[in-house]
Amino acid sequence: MEQIFGGGIIWTIFIGLVAGLLARALKPGNDKLSLLWTIVLGIAGALAAWWVGGLVGWYAPGEPAGFIASVVGAIVLLVLYGVLRKKRG
Repeated sequence: MEQIFGGGIIWTIFIGLVAGLLARALKPGNDKLSLLWTIVLGIAGALAAWWVGGLVGWYAPGEPAGFIASVVGAIVLLVLYGVLRKKRG
């Protein structure tokens, strides 16, 4: 978990919160997420960005995801969440 943003767990939670908040602010629409789910969104966005970045060669093994890529990953996850929620409801 420490390698997601290149810091400790507290740093990961803080940056996850900031990335999640930015993703929610940049994506149009009302995404009703609690503070905890916003943190999870930011961390999951970083993991997605790190995984995709590793596949295409943007990140070397063990290199943390970049902040902008983390926000973009979180936005992609929000869009997917919205699509899945519309199909279910």
